[in-house]
Amino acid sequence: MPPKVKITKKMVADASFEVIRRTGHENLSARTISEFLGCSTQPVLYSFKTVDEIREAAYEIADKYHTEFIMPKDTDENPMLALGLNYVRFGQEEKNLFRFLFQTDKFGGKDVAVLMADPELSEIMEIMAAGLEVDIVPAKEMFLTFFCVAHGMASLLANNSMEYDEGQCRKMLENVFFGMIAARKGE
Repeated sequence: MPPKVKITKKMVADASFEVIRRTGHENLSARTISEFLGCSTQPVLYSFKTVDEIREAAYEIADKYHTEFIMPKDTDENPMLALGLNYVRFGQEEKNLFRFLFQTDKFGGKDVAVLMADPELSEIMEIMAAGLEVDIVPAKEMFLTFFCVAHGMASLLANNSMEYDEGQCRKMLENVFFGMIAARKGE
């Protein structure tokens, strides 16, 4: 009977996510993962052929974590503002994950057009279109503007180039959001 596997592929992926979350993607290696797991590097590299494969598995976990983090709650009065604030807060609270997801050459090189065509964004577009009482095309245009502002703030926070002030961030996002609505109505 073969020996029981103590370190699983999932354990390695989860550990790599935690290493990135705590110390940054630039510190991810078989050694840092094995130190986190309390084992040698052999079980880490047994589950994956390369550290790049481990990094890809960590990216999937980080992406899912990010999506859950930013999604508005049913109790949020304005889901789009909540989404924007959650996105900004993610940049503040999860700096290493934000930089890993959005500011690395390997994973951050997605074109904005690709982002806008992402099927996972359709639910958000429908919420925005319904809330603004517009068709999906103007909703996408408004979302892109709103996203660029929220992403800019989150990037500044993730890179320690701005101090987090939730009230100020809320005010900026409200100005953009309600400004777009007023512009659409011709006010």
